[in-house]
Amino acid sequence: MLQNGKPPAVPKWNQPKSKLYKQYDLPVAPPLLIGFTRNWPMLLQAVTSYITAGWPADQIYVIENTGMQQANTRGQLSLQNPFYLNHTQLKLLGVNIVQTPVLLSFAQLQNFYLSLTYLHEWPYFFWSHMDVLAMSYEDSEPKYNEEGYKTIYERCLETLKDARDNDDHWGLRFFAYDHLALVNPLAYEDVGGWDTMIPYYITDCDMHSRLIMRKWSIKDGKAGHVIDVASYLDDLRVLYRVDGVKPDWYDPNPPPLEEGGGGQKSRIRRGEIAGHPHEKMMMDRRNETSTTASLSRRDDEKDDDLARFKALREVSGAMDRHKHGDRGRNTWQNAQHGGQGEPFYYNAAGFEEALGIMIETGRQVYKVKWGHRDCDLIEGARLKFEDQWLVEKDWFSLMRREGEDGEA
Repeated sequence: MLQNGKPPAVPKWNQPKSKLYKQYDLPVAPPLLIGFTRNWPMLLQAVTSYITAGWPADQIYVIENTGMQQANTRGQLSLQNPFYLNHTQLKLLGVNIVQTPVLLSFAQLQNFYLSLTYLHEWPYFFWSHMDVLAMSYEDSEPKYNEEGYKTIYERCLETLKDARDNDDHWGLRFFAYDHLALVNPLAYEDVGGWDTMIPYYITDCDMHSRLIMRKWSIKDGKAGHVIDVASYLDDLRVLYRVDGVKPDWYDPNPPPLEEGGGGQKSRIRRGEIAGHPHEKMMMDRRNETSTTASLSRRDDEKDDDLARFKALREVSGAMDRHKHGDRGRNTWQNAQHGGQGEPFYYNAAGFEEALGIMIETGRQVYKVKWGHRDCDLIEGARLKFEDQWLVEKDWFSLMRREGEDGEA
């Protein structure tokens, strides 16, 4: 649809009110930053879900962190290039695009977000991952068509106002951990930003521990359904509730079938789970949202809009279970291997292997920095902010104790 014109209208109950943030005494419209490095369909799905859930498109900023310089802006990359990003279609959706000057690691990207607060004078910001599906609580009390209903955006505004009004030292607010997070830039400044020597995994343990050590509050909030996914909806028009479009999904990079199972399928769909080696994992795991949808189906049989939402929630629950079983969380990142001969081409398999090396190196840096291997720096290791790079390694004594107990 974006190839030929504008997207459908956002469901009327989720259409954002003009300058709603001012009703919450907020001086600046809060931006939502979504970083992108690879896999355009996944990003498009995440952005579309936020827009259709009620987040104003002009307050969404896609951060292109591909290292492709101007190649995407000029339309020089093909769709199967992992780093392909369609600027034209994002602009049709009404969102903003910001390009990083070079490819940044996760920790560097977080510090880049902080730099944007100086440029735009943002006193706060939200950020989200690109591999999520976001939806408002349309099926909760009050429901989407009842007085008092609030979208995920408005509930986030409530959380932001509460933090500013009632917590002089607020640092972070998590919605489904950091799949959607609210940030106070002053907190980031106080602890010296993210440690870029720990570029990827476990860098969050380092950062969040330092915030707590410096007495910045980190609390959980509930604003909407934010589902961590590794698969695609068949047709994004289901997010707009277009009549006649039914929700379904597929894995763009499925695992191979067991030997003798007829070869590898190109896609794994919701209706094709039966007989697949991962059937038990997908069927056994349950979450509260899919259960709630099933129990309340009878009450909503006469409400077409709510029935469509329930069906979408059930599909999103299946997508969530697919990702968090034994499938592997980040398999979606390896779905594309094209782009040979294009500007700034980088071998996809090589990128993944290099990333793994950097992740492991970061873990080693973390261990030496804190003298501790796990995330429990405060309760477990009882470390303080001033202990960075000054403590002895504690795992040697642990290994000795395990050896004495015959458990090494």
